[in-house]
Amino acid sequence: MSTLNKKWYSGMFSTEDWWSAWLGLFFFAMGLLSIWGLEIVGWIAKPKTWEFTNLVQDFAWSKLIKTTSKDYNFLHPLVAILITYIVFTILTGIGAYYQKLNVKKYILGFSVIFVLTWVSWIIGHEAHFSAINASIKGKNYFEIFDLTWGLQLGGGFSFMLALLIGLLIGNFFKDFADKIKEAAKPEWFIKTAIVLLGIKLGMMTMKAAGFTYELALAGAAAAFVAYLLFWPIVYYVGRKFFKLNRSSAAVLSSGISICGVSASIATAGAIKAKPIIPIAVSTLIIVFAMFELVVLPPVYTNLAPNQPIVNGAAMGMTVKTDGADAAAGAILDELMVSKHLKKEDVKWEEGWILSAAILTKIWIDVFIGIWSFILAIIWIRNVENKKSKEKIPLKEIWFRFPKFVLAYMLVWIIYLGMMYFFPDILPDAKIGGNIVQGTFRKFMFMLTFLSIGVITDFSKLKGMGRLILLYAIGLFVIIAPIAYLVAYIFHHGMLPPLAH
Repeated sequence: MSTLNKKWYSGMFSTEDWWSAWLGLFFFAMGLLSIWGLEIVGWIAKPKTWEFTNLVQDFAWSKLIKTTSKDYNFLHPLVAILITYIVFTILTGIGAYYQKLNVKKYILGFSVIFVLTWVSWIIGHEAHFSAINASIKGKNYFEIFDLTWGLQLGGGFSFMLALLIGLLIGNFFKDFADKIKEAAKPEWFIKTAIVLLGIKLGMMTMKAAGFTYELALAGAAAAFVAYLLFWPIVYYVGRKFFKLNRSSAAVLSSGISICGVSASIATAGAIKAKPIIPIAVSTLIIVFAMFELVVLPPVYTNLAPNQPIVNGAAMGMTVKTDGADAAAGAILDELMVSKHLKKEDVKWEEGWILSAAILTKIWIDVFIGIWSFILAIIWIRNVENKKSKEKIPLKEIWFRFPKFVLAYMLVWIIYLGMMYFFPDILPDAKIGGNIVQGTFRKFMFMLTFLSIGVITDFSKLKGMGRLILLYAIGLFVIIAPIAYLVAYIFHHGMLPPLAH
């Protein structure tokens, strides 16, 4: 096995997975300093809701951008963006260096992606796109700007706009896309955001501990049941009806059933498949994820507007890759919260629907290492008939295990510990925590959406007709219906707490 001579700490400072953990934990630690009265994260810039004619009549940058904390209101909005750029470029640049990326190309690409991300984020907050015709925290932007129409998409429009801009670049300006691809790292960005989501989950647990535990347990059960159904069904269909060889069927089954690119690569390594197989499957996964990302959130929102947690969990089992799943969950959260607010004039607390998608996905991620280990044993002993010629070390599970999940769980556990053992410090801890899990996390989401678009090239599907057909059947005929049924069985009737 390739991991035979590895130490347990191998890759700790050289892999994307570990750097997601380090970056997320660093931001988390900075936020915790508010416990001691050191609020050092409030400088990060965030967009404001604005209206076009109002801005044109009296232009001011302060109408578009503000610092997250009022303590930093003395900063000019453009200075806040500049500080945000410097901090994120330095921190991710360090990670790029240790991951052996071309740092010069990375910084150039990240600079472009940063600017395009902010353009998308600001435009997406124009009132006609984002404002909801309801009172939120005492403000109704429909009334403030005297709007006569609006899409009422909330923050979801920013995500979709960033994705659209990225897709245009990735498919119509390919030379430009190639120049910035070194910094288009959606999996790194989204895994970092997921670590920060652990703060959000910790805070939500403080408000509704019983609901959080129920959500986590239901997500685990749903993921486990889905595991037992998805893989064998897709593998059987691939072998029986599409005549795929064992290696191709196994890699495709893992990619479409478990966790996208990570699972397909892990499976290919476990069974020693030809390198071209995980590459082809990974291409399919990334391209199809775009369709899922765009189509499933509005479909689920309109299909079952009163089953938000079911929709979130189903998303977690259906959308492949952590990046696309979290991105789709974020859009679903925005759309469903906005739709419910508009219809009922009652606001669900943001983040619970997204958490349902993420928690379900994380349970699936957790089993990647275990499944790769089991599959390697099965393959060597049953397929290759090497009953005793090759031993598989148990530490293979550790190397396959997604490390960002450990950071996510650690952050969540620390907040639970504070809640039970140091409740007096919670108000101060929330000051920095809210900034990190709010603006920091959403900014990483925005980087993810734009980066996903940049690396997605639809032309790569040429010549993959049989695999495309099998993937489409597996995803929309097998995975999606079963995922929704399983999600409904374990989550039906669960509703997010109301925002106060």
